[in-house]
Amino acid sequence: MSFEQIRLVSLVIGLTLVSGLSDSRGFIHAANIWQGGQLIWGEVGKSALGFSVGIFTYWIVLKYMKELGIVAPEIQTVIWFGMTLVGVAIASGQFFRWQLTDQMIALGVLMGIGWLLARTGG
Repeated sequence: MSFEQIRLVSLVIGLTLVSGLSDSRGFIHAANIWQGGQLIWGEVGKSALGFSVGIFTYWIVLKYMKELGIVAPEIQTVIWFGMTLVGVAIASGQFFRWQLTDQMIALGVLMGIGWLLARTGG
């Protein structure tokens, strides 16, 4: 693997982490925007900020994915989706409260995403 490929892979991983974790914060705060039948504007703002950072970063990471040859929107989305799911589970603190079986299934799903990436040439 060349230095340029290592640089691109590092950028894709790093930016996908930022995008997925930002979107996960957006989802976590979105889950709290309605409390007692009232719209909680602070949660709306935090959710919007998370989604804004997430999508902006996602648009940037797409450039580097394409440079690596990851051009299929299905694969690009699966990479983001996997990171976002992990981010929600970990950031909410719930992942560590799941039963071991459920944690293993979640890790299996991520491995399945990796399998699809490898098999489809993503």
